[in-house]
Amino acid sequence: MKPHDLRSARSAHGATVDGRLDHFKAAARAAGVKLTHQRLEIFREVASSVEHPDAETVFRAVRTRMPTVSLDTVYRTLWMLNDLGLVTALGPRRESVRFDANLDRHHHYVCVRCGSTTDFKSPALDSLRIPDAVRGLGSIVASRVEVRGICERCRKKRI
Repeated sequence: MKPHDLRSARSAHGATVDGRLDHFKAAARAAGVKLTHQRLEIFREVASSVEHPDAETVFRAVRTRMPTVSLDTVYRTLWMLNDLGLVTALGPRRESVRFDANLDRHHHYVCVRCGSTTDFKSPALDSLRIPDAVRGLGSIVASRVEVRGICERCRKKRI
């Protein structure tokens, strides 16, 4: 997206951003999480973005308003927001990137606690039709489904 397109998209989402901020404040209070200015600014940056920013992008944007914010604070806050269910992490768990040499058609189950990733096959998921809205974004090279949950090993540790 071009910068002026991003500004328009952000302003069109103004009411949504305010609603997200209100939800964040309520969820933080309910969880006993302190509402610091840095946390609010970090959440505001993600909530107002249409680009699904990574931690470094959030850090650079917030740092222009708050020069004392650290990259570590941004990472910790983003993972806290994820744990509170206020943002969703896309891609690999935490800072570790995983590699998969299995090039056969398959999908992944990812544990949101320990990060373990397990392959599984599913003819039903293989046959999912790619929506036209996705096709409009560009060409499609491959698709796979990532299912997230709490693995049996982690679930049993909690019992």
